[in-house]
Amino acid sequence: MANKQYKTEITLEDGTMATAFAPTIVSASRSTDIPAFYADWFFHRLDVGYSTWRNPFNGVKSHVSYQNTRFIVFWSKNPAPLLPYLNTLEKKGIGCYIQYTLNEYETERLETGVPPTAQRIETFKELSRRLGKAAVIWRFDPLVLSDDITIDDLVEKIRRIGSQIHEYTEKLVFSFADIMSYKRVRLNLERNNVPYHEWEESQMEEVAERISGLNTDEGWGLQLATCGENIDLGRHGITHNRCIDGDLIVRLAWRDKALMDFMGVTISKGGPVAGDMFDNDAIALTDGHFFYSVHKKDLGQRKACLCMAAKDIGEYNTCPHMCEYCYANTSKQAALANWKMHNYNPKGETITGK
Repeated sequence: MANKQYKTEITLEDGTMATAFAPTIVSASRSTDIPAFYADWFFHRLDVGYSTWRNPFNGVKSHVSYQNTRFIVFWSKNPAPLLPYLNTLEKKGIGCYIQYTLNEYETERLETGVPPTAQRIETFKELSRRLGKAAVIWRFDPLVLSDDITIDDLVEKIRRIGSQIHEYTEKLVFSFADIMSYKRVRLNLERNNVPYHEWEESQMEEVAERISGLNTDEGWGLQLATCGENIDLGRHGITHNRCIDGDLIVRLAWRDKALMDFMGVTISKGGPVAGDMFDNDAIALTDGHFFYSVHKKDLGQRKACLCMAAKDIGEYNTCPHMCEYCYANTSKQAALANWKMHNYNPKGETITGK
């Protein structure tokens, strides 16, 4: 699969020329909730043709051109503002799917900036009706263990949500809050007086077994996967997830020849079948079409991350969901200050308008 980041020359809004990344696949975004807070900004920039991104490590700005963009992976806890723009994507010939984090920490007030769970469930269903259930992935992420939240509580939360949305998705992805490994997460939890517990491997195994049991006993039939976890839970039928998943992109957008050419995927029809069964390595599409996976992980990501390469266009310290365990904000104050800055210049080149 091609992982090349093409570059191109673009004309900025001030008339000057600049070199820009021109990604075919965009991530929007691991760093902030673009659908919830910056949908208007993003789709304006998509029309303009570029946006500007700030490197979180050195602060250097670079430009991102959308002239070659064929697919977008959205990440969100509240993608309702995305709904009016789905027709825009369709008209532009850009495919998408959504990593939809649908937790339930209302009683514990760990996510005070997100809408009520019932409202987000309805949004989940509407997106699934519009995009198809393969394109809306349920994430219960992260699983937080604390003085106030037990394993029984977490399993019951998953059961309540799953009982309402299992017919609207194909997959449940979860992760265990890894607190001590992430300074921002630890400091945010301690600053907000959350009595967190670190997960032990035996507890992870217990949760995996119980989620797998739920999936079977309740008849959900979902694919189960963990995100960024080193632990092998394969004995429970749980795989390591690929959040930016080349095979899923092909399943959803295989008729887009430019995208398939970029990804190095050949779509075939007939061939390696015996009766109605494809061979073990072929992945079935519709109308007798199939392909073979060429998914390659992004070597720039951590070892446990199996995502393919894509250009992430978000910025840290810009998500005002106010989640107590946030890894993307150094503090609530920093995120709110940048959100306020964005609203002074909501169509600027960068998310913050600076």
